[in-house]
Amino acid sequence: MINSLGIKKSPKDTKIVVAMSGGVDSSVVAGLMKEEGYDVTGITLKLYDDIKSSSKGKQCCAGRDIIDAKRVSENLNIEHKILYYQKKFKKEVIDSFINSYTAGETPIPCVQCNQTVKFRDLFKYAKDLKADALVTGHYVLRHELDGMGQMYRAEDKERDQSYFLFSTTQKQLDFLRFPLGKINKTETRKIATKLNLNVAEKPDSQDICFVPNGDYASVIQKYNPQSYQKGEILDLEGKKLGFHEGIINFTIGQRKGIKISSKEPLYVVDINAKKNAIIVGTQDNLNINKLYLRDLNLLSNKENFEKEIFIKVRSTGKLLKSKVEIKKDQALVNISEDEKGISPGQACVFYSKNNLGERLLGGGWIDKTLNKKLSTQLTTR
Repeated sequence: MINSLGIKKSPKDTKIVVAMSGGVDSSVVAGLMKEEGYDVTGITLKLYDDIKSSSKGKQCCAGRDIIDAKRVSENLNIEHKILYYQKKFKKEVIDSFINSYTAGETPIPCVQCNQTVKFRDLFKYAKDLKADALVTGHYVLRHELDGMGQMYRAEDKERDQSYFLFSTTQKQLDFLRFPLGKINKTETRKIATKLNLNVAEKPDSQDICFVPNGDYASVIQKYNPQSYQKGEILDLEGKKLGFHEGIINFTIGQRKGIKISSKEPLYVVDINAKKNAIIVGTQDNLNINKLYLRDLNLLSNKENFEKEIFIKVRSTGKLLKSKVEIKKDQALVNISEDEKGISPGQACVFYSKNNLGERLLGGGWIDKTLNKKLSTQLTTR
């Protein structure tokens, strides 16, 4: 007998761990699994000490979320555990975020969180519990071929979260399950109401959990006060145009806050952390056609990259047709069309298309970018 999770056991003999963040998605997953008769244990991670924020209910892994997850578990009559990972999260996610930002990059801490405390440490804990699978509320599809899991974009493309999961290893993917990949958010909330879950109307998480109200600069200043150092604003020829109050106040593609008059609107086109300088240019200077990637994670044979490849360079971005050259844990990406405002520190994620949908092939971290209208890349980090 193969159950709904693709495991050769009856549901009642299948032990699963559900990662419960306290939100509606993971709560519905726990409810569905319980309703189908699985042996369910819900686990919630406490990742940071509570932060005061005016955006109530729009973060994850906070004190309220732990309470909500516990209430859902009590309502479903499933076992619930809390793992206290604050030290791990501080070291591997918050510190990494701060170091990347102060280096002039645009980091994605949600990927780092999935890569470390969620899918590495929680994966190990679930294995230690002798679980048959780790189940999450992510909106992605999983298909299995020859006993190996493959990840695809969710059917609801507006909710698809595969971009954030590019660093998942094959071993983890074989163990993971994603029941929400075939439905949309509206249906998820209907199921939550049907199951009488207390989080049915809870708002979605929007902010980075340790960044209240999206104020990155204040968090970085708190942990690294030296990051607020006055520096120069330069044009592409190195001419001084003005001064800034700290590079952490700027990201690639930003227009607001430059405060320099010009015939054409000026945008941040590069950040030189070594010189503590902001480089500005016109909108055309934001067009990127070549990327250099580091720290690759591949979920496919290299032969698949000889076929038509698509990339995403931001979670809400479109798929861009590209050519990808793989060299060990690095890659060179040539984009067939211009894309604006790509920044080092972001993730570049690979996809291919087949009869099952859009398959995630892996990805890497953007190390350098190249604008075809400039003779060389602007900085070397």
